[in-house]
Amino acid sequence: MAATAPAAEGVPGRGPPGEVIHLNVGGKRFSTSRQTLTWIPDSFFSSLLSGRISTLKDETGAIFIDRDPTVFAPILNFLRTKELDPRGVHGSSLLHEAQFYGLTPLVRRLQLREELDRSSCGSVLFNGYLPPPVFPVKRRNRHSLVGPQQSGGRPAPVRRSNTMPPNLGNAGLLGRMLDERAPPSPSGLPEEPGMVRLVCGHHNWIAVAYTQFLVCYRLKEASGWQLVFSSPRLDWPIERLALTARVLGGALGEHDKMVAAATGSEILLWALQAEGGGSEIGVFHLGVPVEALFFVGNQLIATSHTGRIGVWNAVTKHWQVQEVQPITSYDAAGSFLLLGCDNGSIYYVDVQKFPLRMKDNDLLVSELYRDPAEDGVTALSVYLTPKTSDSGNWIEIAYGTSSGGVRVIVQHPETVGSGPQLFQTFTVHRSPVTKIMLSEKHLISVCADNNHVRTWSVTRFRGMISTQPGSTPLASFKILALESADGHGGCSAGNDIGPYGERDDQQVFIQKVVPSASQLFVRLSSTGQRVCSVRSVDGSPTTAFTVLECEGSRRLGSRPRRYLLTGQANGSLAMWDLTTAMDGLGQAPAGGLTEEELMQQLEQCELAPLSASRSSLRSPSPRSSVTSLHLASSSTSLSGRRGSPSPPQAEARRRGAGNFVERCQELVRAGPEPRRPPTPAPRPATGLGAPLAPPKVKLNETSF
Repeated sequence: MAATAPAAEGVPGRGPPGEVIHLNVGGKRFSTSRQTLTWIPDSFFSSLLSGRISTLKDETGAIFIDRDPTVFAPILNFLRTKELDPRGVHGSSLLHEAQFYGLTPLVRRLQLREELDRSSCGSVLFNGYLPPPVFPVKRRNRHSLVGPQQSGGRPAPVRRSNTMPPNLGNAGLLGRMLDERAPPSPSGLPEEPGMVRLVCGHHNWIAVAYTQFLVCYRLKEASGWQLVFSSPRLDWPIERLALTARVLGGALGEHDKMVAAATGSEILLWALQAEGGGSEIGVFHLGVPVEALFFVGNQLIATSHTGRIGVWNAVTKHWQVQEVQPITSYDAAGSFLLLGCDNGSIYYVDVQKFPLRMKDNDLLVSELYRDPAEDGVTALSVYLTPKTSDSGNWIEIAYGTSSGGVRVIVQHPETVGSGPQLFQTFTVHRSPVTKIMLSEKHLISVCADNNHVRTWSVTRFRGMISTQPGSTPLASFKILALESADGHGGCSAGNDIGPYGERDDQQVFIQKVVPSASQLFVRLSSTGQRVCSVRSVDGSPTTAFTVLECEGSRRLGSRPRRYLLTGQANGSLAMWDLTTAMDGLGQAPAGGLTEEELMQQLEQCELAPLSASRSSLRSPSPRSSVTSLHLASSSTSLSGRRGSPSPPQAEARRRGAGNFVERCQELVRAGPEPRRPPTPAPRPATGLGAPLAPPKVKLNETSF
């Protein structure tokens, strides 16, 4: 010990190469020579031992470094032998510490080691890359396509397949938008104009929405994806997007396509031409915030939770607004639009006969069914059986309620006069049901408790749901997805977990754990099993995603393909072949994220503390510097604690704002009306202001 102090005291400045240096790294003692620590120039250690960095010594005179001693051990071994021995230390942790110590040779070796598993050309599932489009000129009026959107009447070319975009400098999308600030979002937070906010697809078409404009691509058999339409630059950020690529019997011809965008209460509608170009059809106003925008055939539908729906018909070019009960869910089946409302009723509108079926200048809205407990219908799914096309009056509906119930109702020819009959009831959720899907083989429900999923296998006889043996429980798992308290990481409407896919095929969930993640996990909706995981080829965060069912080509042996489309923060769009991934099902690790993978995802963000969570409002804005997180669709933390909404959130609800889950949870807090029968058991109140608390129990592979 007596010899240690003089050696330590002589550390600053130059000393003999063989001088022994004593280090205290995170409470663990290490001893080595000056030469070992300083053979890499301009490193942390050379600066420390030369006196350029001040030193802190412990009671024995050893230099104290407040870093992880476990990771320091292989780093010191590299300095001694120039050989890398990780000794069980994770590669990313070792790289992070090597960068901190400024050990350039080790950093390069670790980066090369990571790059061996990654490529800018993606994995075998990577199918194509579309670079950011050119920023369009501003829209001059409401009825013309302005600016050099098309050249010579031909579609603008797009770089195809597995190539990276060229360096456009300031001529590209991002460079041109650096000089222009996007308008503030409705929440008052800044927007990122170059970020992909929404992606949707229909048949062989894709629509991509940025902050102030949208573009459409078409897949051609020989030439691949081609840019065929770019809207003018709008004055407001796009919040909703809808696309229809097959309109049969429309007034503009059977090959016409349409795309619509909305923000606030305003909706813009364009007609698209198959060979490129488009024209604005009109601007429509719903009068209240548009929260759902979609097509049913050639009808454009807009709904709001306030109970107002708007319908535009392509044949009559008629825009009709109708007041209904406050809407908490919807689904479309054939030409029928079904609406789930907070009073427990399910209404339907036959949009194919609109506007012929009208009374007193109103849509003919009919009540189809009322929940026995009169709980709000917070999720809705309609399945058309093979008998539907024959008799037209066989229909199966699954719906979820604000109290967590899941019910299945069936209408068959024998009960047409009396309406649908209750078929089955499940009470396995204790939070509002946010999503539900009834398919050929499965019944899937998702509740607001961290996207908790319950699934059942469905037995059918001649295509119709059967009671022998009936629906049996299949799986229980969670799709953990976090979103920023300030909207960082993309528009919430562009990060819907699903399920995606045709109802007669296997469906999938898409899981993005944290807002700034560049990796997505694809999981079977029936069992939660992982299908694959994809990572952005350019390293940019994924801000929007969807699944597209693409038609097969005319070539012999061709079949429809399923693609995962991911929009990136830099404005690019990547495509991934899910059909190939589904064909290789079983090769990916079983279950969802492992505990190690979950921790790696959570390392990319900072979880909001209790005080920050309760004082911040959820916002649809895509970008901000704050990275504190709220749950995407649940107020419950991993530890099971629940919080109450903050005063700003309550005020937002009184103004008609708030998202779908907030309104569902408001129904639970409000409780049943006096005329309703009492519920069997009290439901715990939920609110979106609860923080994400660390788990109190050990995590397992299927929990996430």
